[in-house]
Amino acid sequence: MTDHIIVEQPSAHPGVQSIRFNRPEKKNAITRAMYRTMADALNAANTSPDIRATAFLGTEGCFSAGNDLNDFLAAAMGGRGLEQEILDFLYALVKAEKPVVSGVDGLAVGIGTTIHLHCDLTIASSRSQFRTPFVDLALVPEAGSSLVAPRLMGHQRAFAMLAAGEAFSAAEAREAGLVWKVVEPGEVDSLTLGLAAKLAAKPPEALRIARDLIRGDRGEIIARIDEEARYFSARLKSAEARAAFEAFMRR
Repeated sequence: MTDHIIVEQPSAHPGVQSIRFNRPEKKNAITRAMYRTMADALNAANTSPDIRATAFLGTEGCFSAGNDLNDFLAAAMGGRGLEQEILDFLYALVKAEKPVVSGVDGLAVGIGTTIHLHCDLTIASSRSQFRTPFVDLALVPEAGSSLVAPRLMGHQRAFAMLAAGEAFSAAEAREAGLVWKVVEPGEVDSLTLGLAAKLAAKPPEALRIARDLIRGDRGEIIARIDEEARYFSARLKSAEARAAFEAFMRR
């Protein structure tokens, strides 16, 4: 199962840890075990002197289709809420003490989109598409997105993405501030890892302070993640959500 997330420190990019989604047969849908592996990698980076930056990557044509809906359906049928592995990953992402960058090529859905709200820099290919169909599944926004996205892109764009479920092209995501740079598909991995390596080579304490000043209070984001999780858990247990999941799975 851990092969679905590949964690490496590429020798060609000193100081960089890469976390790669590697479940292309399922469009890199994220399971509980995958969340746990990613959370552990982020937490380990905080204390490792060999890691100064982390880069999230996907596979060709797909970053991630978001949470594995089988896990959501199981939680809904079992009357459970949002799984602890998901929350632990979100906490680790928000509390990451070193720079986090991401490279997107193609599909980015749900958490595959909202993860980038917490990255310091994101590179996307021109064929990338970002979408958060939470309400379509009778759910609510997650990952602190209901707080961070309106601040980043304004109410109307945030509402279009998080509530209306409108898809954003790479160009639209860049215009909204979700993406830093748009490149050709074949350039995403090398440019993202190179960017992480440039950050890793900077004076670490000065970079840490600058990053903390720019990011501001993380406690507010954690509080919003917890608030969203309460609503999300209640929605997972609802008949409306179970019907939406079952309809999706019958497609």
